[in-house]
Amino acid sequence: MEWLIPLIVVVVLVAIVGLYLWATYNSLVTLNVRVDEAWSDITVQLKRRADLIPNLIESVKGYAAHERGVFESVTRARAETLSAQGPVEASAAENHMQQALRSIFAVAEAYPQLQASQNFLQLQAELVDTEDKIQAARRFYNGGVRELNTKIKVFPNNVFAKRLGFSERDFFEVADAAAIAEPPRVQF
Repeated sequence: MEWLIPLIVVVVLVAIVGLYLWATYNSLVTLNVRVDEAWSDITVQLKRRADLIPNLIESVKGYAAHERGVFESVTRARAETLSAQGPVEASAAENHMQQALRSIFAVAEAYPQLQASQNFLQLQAELVDTEDKIQAARRFYNGGVRELNTKIKVFPNNVFAKRLGFSERDFFEVADAAAIAEPPRVQF
């Protein structure tokens, strides 16, 4: 009968460790899925913006056909955004897109007829709305990454998380944070 008490203690400890691992694994899976969902939201908004760019270029081209370099830089930035694979590449593409959009809006400022064009104004409003959505999606993604990375790093999760197949994720960081702090601004 003396062997029964140690056996019960061992069984209870194994059950506690098992429950802990089960709960930790499920919470890590939940956070991982949340981060994947947030990244998907970012890519949807980046695609939406990329789809608006050709219309914007066509709208501006009619007024400023000689500004070929501006249109080429916007086209390159659009292609880079669409081909970005992950937060690091998307961050670099985001910097290039912001610079390209600034240059196209700078060209637009030189043409009062373009600034009065209903098509251009609608495209500009949609682009500003999309930029706001990208910024919100980026914050949601980074919040999810923060939660997941914290859960992976804290003790005792750090002992088990990597063995369970979980690793830290990259934040969506932009090198020039001031460049994307606000949507591109056009002054008429």
